[in-house]
Amino acid sequence: MADEPSGMTLSKQDLREVTGYSAESAQEVLQLFESAHPADPRPREAIDAAWRFARGGERGKALRDTGWAAHRAAREAESAIAGDAARAAMCAASAAYLHPLADAHQVKHILGAAAHAARAAELLAGGLRDVGADHIERARRRAAPAVVDVLTRYPAAPPGGGRVGELLRDLDAALRSRH
Repeated sequence: MADEPSGMTLSKQDLREVTGYSAESAQEVLQLFESAHPADPRPREAIDAAWRFARGGERGKALRDTGWAAHRAAREAESAIAGDAARAAMCAASAAYLHPLADAHQVKHILGAAAHAARAAELLAGGLRDVGADHIERARRRAAPAVVDVLTRYPAAPPGGGRVGELLRDLDAALRSRH
């Protein structure tokens, strides 16, 4: 990947590592969307496209299109649980489009799938924050050193974003503390 004005460089392997991590996060809660919308394949297609890229496929139009389709599925979901599960899938596909810009908002490309997955699990448990925190802890433990290395090239996660933003910042801080 080319250098950007910030001087940061991301390799295709960096993008594959981040995308694989994101796909794994989204995969964990896919059934929450599919149980509510069994005839809607869009989040699964986004996760499948993310896995294909993470495992050596090309970063092309299909990956981008499935991410946007999962985003539409999230907006159309009949529950917040299904919506966050679909957003996790959208984030998995969009992780491949992480930009080498020193911008805190880029952290959402790295950790967004895990944060939305944690929120979906939390909502399934009636909003219990401990469930979301446990999900974030599992996401922290399974983050490979390569994912943490990419994350630490960026500023800390930005403020805002409601509960998903809180979960994102919690995961960001936990991963940075182990670097």
